[in-house]
Amino acid sequence: MTVERAVRFLAGVILLVSLALAHWVSLDWLWLTAIVGLNLFQSAFTNWCPAMSIFRWLGLPSAEPVPHRS
Repeated sequence: MTVERAVRFLAGVILLVSLALAHWVSLDWLWLTAIVGLNLFQSAFTNWCPAMSIFRWLGLPSAEPVPHRS
């Protein structure tokens, strides 16, 4: 698994868990959904999020760049 896939996986899991908690426990869990969404939004522009640093520290490799076709 690469850093990029691990970040997408973690974001998806956190979003689904927070939605389930909002449904069955308290609507306040939607704040976690909003935080994850905002983090994904900012990482689209900066190409950085805290999870990337953690996964790199754990030793996950980065994805190989895709060669550009003309």
